[in-house]
Amino acid sequence: MGVFVFLPLVLPLTAWPVARLAEQHLHPRTATRLLTAMAAVLALCSTVCLGLVMVVGTAQLPGNPLPDGWSDPEVRAAVPFDEVVGKAAIPALCAVVVACARTLWRHARVRRRAHRALAGLPDTEVAVLPDGAPYAYALPGGRRGGRALRGGRPGDTEPYGRAGRRVRGRRGGRVVVTTALLDRLRPAERRALFAHERAHLAARHDRFLLTVQLAARANPFLRPLRTAVAYTAERWADEEAARAIGSRRTVARAIGTAALVSRGTPASTLAGLAAPGPVPRRVAALLGPPPAVRTWPPVFTSVGLAAWGAAAGTAVSAMSSANSAVTMVLILRAATPL
Repeated sequence: MGVFVFLPLVLPLTAWPVARLAEQHLHPRTATRLLTAMAAVLALCSTVCLGLVMVVGTAQLPGNPLPDGWSDPEVRAAVPFDEVVGKAAIPALCAVVVACARTLWRHARVRRRAHRALAGLPDTEVAVLPDGAPYAYALPGGRRGGRALRGGRPGDTEPYGRAGRRVRGRRGGRVVVTTALLDRLRPAERRALFAHERAHLAARHDRFLLTVQLAARANPFLRPLRTAVAYTAERWADEEAARAIGSRRTVARAIGTAALVSRGTPASTLAGLAAPGPVPRRVAALLGPPPAVRTWPPVFTSVGLAAWGAAAGTAVSAMSSANSAVTMVLILRAATPL
């Protein structure tokens, strides 16, 4: 394996240039999918390599349950500086596992609490909470198919059809909004709010956000991708909302108003109209022309070169981890007595 076993640990650095350039030059949908896929692959590869290095370090510890042959010099020779990096990988991998487990646990806990808070409300696509704190977010899952809101404020039911008409969410989930936030929005801005949150639910942005959260826990070098995806996912929903209601300016005004009064969302993996981040950039993007839809940026541009560089780094990382894994398995099989 040699030094190739360490490459996946540092190759996430190749994705840094594309993170910022993708925010600025790619369509938000393309940028979100591209950056999330890169983050997932790079995080998986770095974790695999940590595990391979940890095997070497663990096999040298007295009293370990591994076969004695795994601590032979032939096995240790497969990893440079095995005495140092092998033992250092043990706490590093444990930290990765604990951090990812905590992220999943906190995400599940927040979703359970959010669903319990809606237990007494009608099973509608939009759940209006009588809360004095202004906030709104998209809550995935837990809805069997809602109904249009009856009564309420003017403009509350307009995005969902006439009162009494049954509306089923294509992918489930509910839009959660408080009365305090609705009181601060005009009817057109409420429609923008609902369209924005429904876009989050339809595209399952919570999965993208959770994936990059876990990737950043697995490898700190992937934190810029986490920040970038949090922004592009909101921009994706902004563009879908503008297309749905036919006014980019109205969506921009709704975002600005919500950002001034809202406290955000209960978890970083639950998307919302006023999610933390560069709100002025989102508003400025909506006041400009809609972004061009491209599946992949042109090669001879700054974002194209960055995307190809990040893709090459991701491919090298995957090949290095696969090669290291296969090599280590063959070495361990040869060192294990029958």
